[in-house]
Amino acid sequence: MPVRTRRGFLADLGMGITGMAVGTMLAREGVVRGAESTPLDSVTATHLPPRAKSVIWIFLSGGFSHMETFDPKPALNQYAGMTFDKTPFENPVHSPLHKKRFRSVPSEEINIRDVYPTIFPLQVGFRKHGQSGIEITDWWPHLAKQVDDLCFVRNLWTTDNDHAAENQFHTGRHKLDETQPSIGAWASYGLGTLNDNLPEFVVLGGPTRSDTRESIDALYLGPQYAGIPLSLDPANPLPFAQRYGGQTLQQQHEEYEAIGRLNELSAVEYPEDQALRARIRSYELAFRMQAAVPEAIDLAQETESTTKLYGLDNDATKVAGQRLLAARRLVERGVRFVQVFPSPYGSWDSHQQLRENHTRQCASVDLPVAGLIQDLKQRGLLDDVVVVFGTEFGRTPGLELRGGGNTGRDHHPNGFTIWMAGAGLKRGHVHGATDELGYHALGDGHYVTDLHATVLHLLGLDNRRLEIPGRKRLDIDHGRVIEEILA
Repeated sequence: MPVRTRRGFLADLGMGITGMAVGTMLAREGVVRGAESTPLDSVTATHLPPRAKSVIWIFLSGGFSHMETFDPKPALNQYAGMTFDKTPFENPVHSPLHKKRFRSVPSEEINIRDVYPTIFPLQVGFRKHGQSGIEITDWWPHLAKQVDDLCFVRNLWTTDNDHAAENQFHTGRHKLDETQPSIGAWASYGLGTLNDNLPEFVVLGGPTRSDTRESIDALYLGPQYAGIPLSLDPANPLPFAQRYGGQTLQQQHEEYEAIGRLNELSAVEYPEDQALRARIRSYELAFRMQAAVPEAIDLAQETESTTKLYGLDNDATKVAGQRLLAARRLVERGVRFVQVFPSPYGSWDSHQQLRENHTRQCASVDLPVAGLIQDLKQRGLLDDVVVVFGTEFGRTPGLELRGGGNTGRDHHPNGFTIWMAGAGLKRGHVHGATDELGYHALGDGHYVTDLHATVLHLLGLDNRRLEIPGRKRLDIDHGRVIEEILA
């Protein structure tokens, strides 16, 4: 009988199918991730009492205009056509905040994208809505009806003035820095699963391009914590796990079991191989997912009134509606973090024809997002789920002049708006502000990792205690919880 080494025993325990199941159960008990340096609550398996169980993170790629959506600025109409220095306000380009929050790959003398001096008026009207009297522009008639359930943060800022900001919004790091795990990966790593048959971190409609993979990646946390993109094609939601023609479920199970045994043999020799650990886990999960995922995304199970609520009966809103309805079904079944891209890559990027672009884009997501909020509320899920609605940056108060342009706004990371809704948050509330022209986030504002820290806090995780041995995170990576918006 062969001698069984300590290393082999530990590898089999930690890497085998039984070991993976044990690991999942221990994680739920707060043992695996409850190292002495970052103890988890023994009952909840979290650092703090959680306010929320799951997150639906909605990201609109391209950078919507904060002023033409959720932070309207009447001064833009009053001083339209004037340059900044002709208004009674401080010239925002001369503000110390400009240099503090400006970071461009080319020199500042070359890349002057965000300092266009001629004020461009609002391209849409706005009104106060709800009992809270919060101002929203007229492009959001359906969402405006849900305003008393929303919590706006109007003083977010970031530093990347190009579309790598899509990754920065999710990782907290500029493209010139070392990349960090995404917010969804941290949530997955910190909490584990509520449903062994579904992924902890699901992505719908993304990543939008190969160079935005960082927005769902786990990096040094290990690939098992990265987002798993799912297709909403009911006939083929899991292309990587599809059985080939004539193969029975039992045959596939035996195939995966054999592959798992081979992987376990490799794991004995390479116990620290993160990719191998993820591969073993993926085969196990892929088999279980074959029954759970098709059911979870089977929108045909929904009533006609629900599908209409999300706009599935209209071509303009169907894609966004399907993804958001699927997100609701997934969190309902225990998925921790669902990252939704309701629009294609860069579709909100309005360097020209902002009015036409935002009219069309808002109409494609307004009804479905409003339907999601209403649906979560009527099902009691808004007490358990956090909804985040954001974009990588805002748009310039000044008219973009590149190429003779006269109808659009450029990228603007200096101040912009996101909103949140749901568990643990104030409702019908506005926090923070930009200046009269919508240029700078006032005061300290909130860098994007403040948003990360707040979401993790609501899930019961302390972002400062999510440390990995040998991986020192910067202070800016941790952010600070936006206490002012907590209920």
